[in-house]
Amino acid sequence: MHRKLRFGMIGGGRGAFIGAVHRIAARMDGLAELVAGAFSSEPERSKESGADLFLDPARVYGSYVEMAKAEAARPASERLDFVVIVTPNHLHFAPAKIFLESGFNVVCDKPMTFSLPEARKLRAVVKKTGKVFALTHNYTGHAMVKQARDLVRGGALGEIRKVVAEYPQGWLSTALEKTGQKQASWRTDPKRSGSVGCVGDIGTHAENLTRYITGLHIDSLCADLTTFVPGRKLDDDANILLRFKGGAKGVLHTSQISVGEENNLSIRVHGTKSSIEWAQERPNELIVKYPDKPRQIWRCGTGYLSPAAQLVARVPAGHPEGYLEAFGNIYREVFRAVAAEVAGAKAPENLDFPTIDDGVEGMVFIDTVVKSHRRGAKWVKFPAV
Repeated sequence: MHRKLRFGMIGGGRGAFIGAVHRIAARMDGLAELVAGAFSSEPERSKESGADLFLDPARVYGSYVEMAKAEAARPASERLDFVVIVTPNHLHFAPAKIFLESGFNVVCDKPMTFSLPEARKLRAVVKKTGKVFALTHNYTGHAMVKQARDLVRGGALGEIRKVVAEYPQGWLSTALEKTGQKQASWRTDPKRSGSVGCVGDIGTHAENLTRYITGLHIDSLCADLTTFVPGRKLDDDANILLRFKGGAKGVLHTSQISVGEENNLSIRVHGTKSSIEWAQERPNELIVKYPDKPRQIWRCGTGYLSPAAQLVARVPAGHPEGYLEAFGNIYREVFRAVAAEVAGAKAPENLDFPTIDDGVEGMVFIDTVVKSHRRGAKWVKFPAV
C-alpha cells in the first residue's frame, strides 16, 4: 500500500489504561493512524476523548452502532481499514460482530468475549465475512518469546515433560474496586468481566503464552479458584494443574493478591534435553539450562538468535525492549494481513499474531476452569475447540 492504514477505536477514552497502549503500539511503525472513535458509552466523554486526540469531531461518535453505520457509508478513500476494541469484556462481542458484518477488519483486546457461546458465534462471523480478526495477546510479540518457541520447534529441548507458567500481581490485594478505581471496578464485576476475574484478565495470558511457545494443547485440567478479598464477587487467585495432549504436565498459577508482585508473568519449559525460562519483567533474556553444562543467557538483539527473533528486535543488543515494543510487533504483523485484505490480495504467509481460533481456545480454557472449580476442583476434560 502507498498510504497509512486508517483505524478507529471502540473504548479507550479518558480514564482508560489499555486504549493508550494500543494507540502507541499501532502508531509505533508509522504505518497506521487513528481517525475515528466511539471512546465511551457516555457520548459527552467520547467527544471529549476525541478532542484530546485532536480528531475530526465529525468522526467522534456517541456509540459504536452510530460509528459503524456512519463509517460504512463513507467513500473508499476515507473508510476505516480496521477497528480496535478496547472495552470491558462484556462489550467485545457486539461491536466486533457489527463491524465485521459492516466490512471492517477487527483487532480486539483479550479475553475475546464475555462467554464461550459468544466466542463461537464470533468465530462463525469471522469465517463468513472473511475479514481479518486479531486478538492482542501481546506477550507473544517479544523477541525472546519467539526465540523460545523456535528452540522448542527445533527440538533443542527434546520431548517436553513439564511446563510451569506463573502470572502473579498484587494490585488487587485490597478492595480497590470499592474506591471507584475504574480498572478494578469492571474487572471484579461479573456483569462486565464474565465468569472469572483474575483467570480471565491475566490467566489467559499465561495459557496463551504456554501454547504459543510449546505448541501443546490442554487435554484436561484441575482448577482451584479463590476469592481472598472479602466481598469480592470474582476470583483473585487461581492454581491450575494441566495435562497436555501427548503426556506433558503443567502448573499454571495466576494471582492478583500476591502482595509486592507487579507484573511477573514467567514461564519455564522442561524437556528431556534442556529447559528454558523467560520472565516478562526481564524480557530481553532467555535462560537455557542443560543437564551437563552451565546454563546460558541468550540476549535480545544478538546475531545468534533465530530469524524470527531477530526480525522483531527493534534496537541493537543492550538497548532494552519491552511491553510496548512487543505490542507494536503484534500490530505490525496484523498490518500485513489488513493491508493485503484491503488491497484484495492473498494473505501473506507466516503471519504471526493471535487469531480468532486463539480467542476461542482461550474462552474454552476459562469455561473449563470454571467447571472444574465448581465441581470441587475435579479434573475436567478440555472440550473440542
